[in-house]
Amino acid sequence: MPERSAARTALVRFLPVPVRVTLRRSLDGARRRVSASALGEARRRARHDDLQYVFVLTYGRSGSTLMMGILNSIPGWCLHGENRHALRGLYDYHRTLVIEQDRVPLHEAQQVTHPWFGIDRYDRAASFAAARRLVLDSMLRPAKDVRVTGFKEIRWYDADVADYVAWVREVFPGARFVVNTRNLGDVARSGWWRDDPDAAATLADIETRMLALADSLGDAAYRVHYDDYKGNPEALRGLFEWLGEEFDAERLEQVMSTDHSVMNRTR
Repeated sequence: MPERSAARTALVRFLPVPVRVTLRRSLDGARRRVSASALGEARRRARHDDLQYVFVLTYGRSGSTLMMGILNSIPGWCLHGENRHALRGLYDYHRTLVIEQDRVPLHEAQQVTHPWFGIDRYDRAASFAAARRLVLDSMLRPAKDVRVTGFKEIRWYDADVADYVAWVREVFPGARFVVNTRNLGDVARSGWWRDDPDAAATLADIETRMLALADSLGDAAYRVHYDDYKGNPEALRGLFEWLGEEFDAERLEQVMSTDHSVMNRTR
């Protein structure tokens, strides 16, 4: 390597002065861009490391959009709305590889002649970190002043939802979950549910599974009920204590006085 560097230096000396100046400026610019890119990446990672994560678990027509507005009224918070369960695809990728990695004996996976050669090299920790970067950089994209991010979603109804949430907690360390429910009779008569003859049974099944999940999460989950807090900010004082955030009843009253659901304006 030193010989190559010396050869390049000697070669540059034979170039015309204007060419040498242009070449040096080009190389200096490239070095600065690489340095700036590395610095930007380091700053981005540091900012991501400081983030906290909160997700709203619920079903459709439960008042979850209002809950999102309530949480987003907290300074430094930015929770997104629904993404149609987009993270499920990332989880399925991870789950598939883990299943196959656990199925194939290590000594076989390391044989280049084996059909599943290399499956043992799947790095679970690297996958979690990569999924977190992807979601943060391409979807959530928190601004510099954001300290808590996440989203609310109404599609926590898969049979393996507990395993999926366990993956979410690996991807987003320290993640907490606000579990939002509503009187199921009112939900079944609201929005698209009213057109579903099996709405009552479907909702009961979803809520049973969701509440069981909340119980299994322990201190990482907090339950709220739309019928309790609608028009009553004081009902959310416990939630704010759990979140470690200042409770501002006046601010919440202003949020609650604003219509937060497109469905309320269209049906």
